[in-house]
Amino acid sequence: MRKLINSAFVSLDGVTDDPRSWAVVDPDSLGEAARSLQAYDGMLTGRGTYEFCADAMAPQTGPYADAINGIRKYVFSSTLESADWSNSTLIREDVVAAVTELKRQDGRDLIIYGHGRLSQALLEHHLVDEIRFSVHPVLAAGRAAAPSNGETLPLRLIDTTPSPSGVVALTYEPTSS
Repeated sequence: MRKLINSAFVSLDGVTDDPRSWAVVDPDSLGEAARSLQAYDGMLTGRGTYEFCADAMAPQTGPYADAINGIRKYVFSSTLESADWSNSTLIREDVVAAVTELKRQDGRDLIIYGHGRLSQALLEHHLVDEIRFSVHPVLAAGRAAAPSNGETLPLRLIDTTPSPSGVVALTYEPTSS
């Protein structure tokens, strides 16, 4: 069974909203992001992330753009008319059932970027195996990363990776206690 990894940018004060307005992105981090995408068979996304990434990345070239444009994308939306970005499949059915089936399939792990409604739903149904927060050295205004159902989600730290830009990647896995 393959894992589902949730990867999200977060500010020092816990904000996950609109990272394009505050995230520290440099050539080194883009290179690392391109390399890390090679480890995954597919990317799960909701409508907002899909529309942003498709608009921003489809016309681009380069290591990161080529990696994200080439990866298989599973787009979860009941309102999106079509998913025309390369290698995209629109999924309108039950999110939990669809992701459970994707995880059962053979292949490399799956990734979901951001920490929005889709990520929250998958966390609440215990379908996320790891959470990777890239903590950026900035204070930002916005919504913090917290379970939408109001419950506490205990996590166990399994890795830390600092970068020269000051971003620290923290990898956690949900625990049962």
